[in-house]
Amino acid sequence: VQLVESGGGLVPAGGSLRLSCAASGRPFILYAMGWFRQAPGKEREFVAAITWSGASKDYADSVKGRFTIYRDNDKNTLYLQMNSLKPEDTAVYFCAADRSPTRATTPQPDEYGYWGQGTQVTVSS
Repeated sequence: VQLVESGGGLVPAGGSLRLSCAASGRPFILYAMGWFRQAPGKEREFVAAITWSGASKDYADSVKGRFTIYRDNDKNTLYLQMNSLKPEDTAVYFCAADRSPTRATTPQPDEYGYWGQGTQVTVSS
């Protein structure tokens, strides 16, 4: 399984970015997917997750109302639309795939078996 993130960059506070995660190597449609982030000196933290069908989504409190997770199963791609970005959103963002199929979303990193290499998001004040 390979996950490749893209779309990171440098934006001013209040700006927007859309991250993408292209999946290959197994039936993407069957697995819940998540976004996590890690800032320098901090632990990896949950950002958002979505079920295999896209019917259920979950967000960290810190991003609710600003970020939207969605997926295109025809394109095997996961997205994270980030609006109203804040300097505290600065981090490396990782996408991850659940280790088992057709499960509910979870914020626990240990439940995800596959990870991308990450993409840097920097929000300037």
